[in-house]
Amino acid sequence: MSAKFTDNREMKEKNPWHTSMTIIITVIGVIAIVALVTVAVLQNRPVPQKYKYGIVLDAGSSHTALYIYEWPAEKDNNTGRVEQKHSCKVTGKGISSYAAEPEKAGMSLTECMREAEMQVPTKRHHETPLYLGATAGMRLLNMENSLASDKVFQAVEKALQSFPFSYQGARILSGQEEGAFGWVTVNYLDDRLKQGLETTGALDLGGASTQISFVSSNYNISESTSNSVTFRLYGNDYNLYTHSFLCYGKDQVLRMALAHQTQLGPMKISDPCFHPGYSGKRNYTSLYDSPCVSHRKPENAPAEFNHTGEGNFSQCQEVVKSLFNFTACKYSRCSFNGVFQPPLQGPFGAFSAYYFVMNFLNLTHTSIPLETVKKNLASYCATPWNQIKKQHLGMVKVKYLAEYCFSGTYILTLLTEGYGFTNETFSNIKFIKEIKGSDAGWTLGYMLNLTNMIPAEAPDSPPLPHAGYVSIVTVIALMLFILLILSLRPIWPRCSKQPQIV
Repeated sequence: MSAKFTDNREMKEKNPWHTSMTIIITVIGVIAIVALVTVAVLQNRPVPQKYKYGIVLDAGSSHTALYIYEWPAEKDNNTGRVEQKHSCKVTGKGISSYAAEPEKAGMSLTECMREAEMQVPTKRHHETPLYLGATAGMRLLNMENSLASDKVFQAVEKALQSFPFSYQGARILSGQEEGAFGWVTVNYLDDRLKQGLETTGALDLGGASTQISFVSSNYNISESTSNSVTFRLYGNDYNLYTHSFLCYGKDQVLRMALAHQTQLGPMKISDPCFHPGYSGKRNYTSLYDSPCVSHRKPENAPAEFNHTGEGNFSQCQEVVKSLFNFTACKYSRCSFNGVFQPPLQGPFGAFSAYYFVMNFLNLTHTSIPLETVKKNLASYCATPWNQIKKQHLGMVKVKYLAEYCFSGTYILTLLTEGYGFTNETFSNIKFIKEIKGSDAGWTLGYMLNLTNMIPAEAPDSPPLPHAGYVSIVTVIALMLFILLILSLRPIWPRCSKQPQIV
């Protein structure tokens, strides 16, 4: 009896210790698991993003526009997406129009640059690169008067250097660069480059030039090396065909069309590309003051001529076609003016003036058959001028309103007769103003190139996304907790059975 009493007394003394130890181990285990999960979540949670910025000025022939871009500021980051933060259209004409008063070219940029100061955080000003790229307007001015071109750039540089940004210079882009960077922009914004998808061709139309750029599997570089640009982006090689047609922007083409018609009758033009009832006077000197048409100016031309409209789409298209040369081609195939072009391939994005003109005409939906587009445009051109003015009174400047018939006809003729889009392939064109909130154009591609924001090789990435990582850590923690509980099972009976004293 005494032995049994002693054994029960020993159990009574040991059991509380086992119970306390079990509780302590369990609490420690739970705390450790909670700490593990907490640290994993806190360590990998998204943190408030800091950004870097870049500014690009697009000095076009008709106007200048400023674009501000932003991207994540992590050190050595080359994978963060670059997006457009803000844009500003400079008041007035393009900088090339200030050749006679170059100081005004710099002054014209002041308002948008002050806006940029407010949009970019002050602490980022000194490290924000500032670029100005001039396109066809300055190309033409440089061809005509290189001294005047230099003075315009001097005035522009003086103005830009007065602001607190990291000024990186102003220069004239080649037509090839303009086309290639437009292609980069379109495909970067659409995430086609990073994912290695089929690329989208780029169709850009400005006031003084137009560009076509696309990747073609049937492009033999040796046939025309001057049209080739090679990129290696995110580990993929792209052999890009690109060409820029100087003087074939919509404003310069209109000059060429008018010049062609004045040669037939220098005193009066009855123009099929303008609405019936349209009438105005044009100055000969201002018409022929561009290198695109200066060589065509008639001798002893009068000071001005009468310009009236007929509104005939078919005849207008014939006028436009007369500005293309389809006969001279030393290559296996050409677009026009003896320029090599491989077969069209893939979808295309048409932006800048392509979009603005076709959007005004309500013809951006390329699901509409090409023949229907032509019929709608023919109907628009035939609409009397007075009716057109009443419909758009106060919404569009009269100068632009008068030119939409011509511009629309030129766009369709360029795409079909010039580049070779057919009834079947016309639907491959998508008229776009912007992609995911960023304007389509060459400026983003230009900045991405200069800042090396697109790596040649595909960047390394974590094996798991943040959410997947946290989920796996949580599951492992729960498994450890269960194993801990199971490991304490041998002492459960001792803890659950209370000793009896007899």
